[in-house]
Amino acid sequence: MAADRFQQRLRESLQHLQDAHLLRERRTVTRTSSTTAVVDGVPCVTFSTNDYLGLCHHPDVLSAFQMAAVEQSGSGASPLIAGRGIHQERLEGALAQFEHSEVALVFPSGFAANVGVLTSLAGPRDAVFCERDNHASLIDGCRASGASFLVYDRHEPDQLRKSLQRRRQEYQQVFLVSDSVFSMDGTVACLSELCDLADEFDASVVVDEAHGTGVFGQRGSGVCELQQVEHRVAVRVGTLSKAIGCVGGFVVGTNELIQFLWNKARTQFFSTALPPAVFAAATESIRIIAQDAERRIRLHQRAMFLRCRLETAGLNLVTAPRSHLGLDGYAFGTLTESPIIAVLLDSEVAAVEAGQELLRRGFHVPAVRPPTVPSGTSRLRLSVTSEHSEEQIVALCEVLESILSA
Repeated sequence: MAADRFQQRLRESLQHLQDAHLLRERRTVTRTSSTTAVVDGVPCVTFSTNDYLGLCHHPDVLSAFQMAAVEQSGSGASPLIAGRGIHQERLEGALAQFEHSEVALVFPSGFAANVGVLTSLAGPRDAVFCERDNHASLIDGCRASGASFLVYDRHEPDQLRKSLQRRRQEYQQVFLVSDSVFSMDGTVACLSELCDLADEFDASVVVDEAHGTGVFGQRGSGVCELQQVEHRVAVRVGTLSKAIGCVGGFVVGTNELIQFLWNKARTQFFSTALPPAVFAAATESIRIIAQDAERRIRLHQRAMFLRCRLETAGLNLVTAPRSHLGLDGYAFGTLTESPIIAVLLDSEVAAVEAGQELLRRGFHVPAVRPPTVPSGTSRLRLSVTSEHSEEQIVALCEVLESILSA
């Protein structure tokens, strides 16, 4: 009987999701290049990945992966138990140099890095101020930390300042937590403003550069570099799974911070280390990002081209006032154009139907719905890469415009 009740509960929950147009189906996708894929048997141009620089398919990255994979398939244990392998040591050294940081520590995923950082650093006598649109891993880490969980809106910095004025003395340590690039709309946080508040109220800033690493800054290390706050941010988290084209997460910071996390971050030392081949491939990706600025420049040009075409077509795009971007003094549209573009639609049904029609016409664009985004803000989320051609972008825009104007 207990098993029957359990299965009935699952069926009812799935039916509720189906009725609300929120049920996600599992799809089989074979990526055939940086910009093309076969989705459930349908060949298409994909605008769904975070492989911003096309490094998942770069021959040098693949070669590095293959050479290390011949040596060993898995790492065998947690690095705290079995020790760091040479490939992990090399990657952490490359990341520290790339990020202009003292040291780096690799985690099994970006999610694990965010949860491990926040649950290690924040506790019951502390407070975390978490931006409302932060990635789920940041939100879950804040909640799991046991600290007081307070939400702020990046578009209302005066309200955050008032909250800090009113409540700072209640807590031993305060953390201001933010994505650098918000993954569901591509808008950029004003990190310099956040750092100013941290200075004023004796707080520490934690930034997740998941969608910033490899994309922003003259070196490509992220929004912290772009806005010149690298050494004002206490904890910088990144991922190996987006522009770097591999899998995993990392944290960069001071020797003391990394030594602390090495001993305290449960998501790191209770997880088996990533395979050596992943470390080797990511190290090669970092080398390419550092030396090949052309890919990054081309990415921003393609992103600007796509956004301009969609705006000209009159589509409802998510944008942020420039004052909120923290980009004053930078050449807007040159190296500050986000590769994530969100097209807002009227409803969950409209988003699902548009995504399905796009796939029928040869384009894979995900329909994003609650709970990933707030109710009433369902959207198509387009991710452009440096490897998309202008012809592919024009074709997408023409099809999208015809679907949404029908």
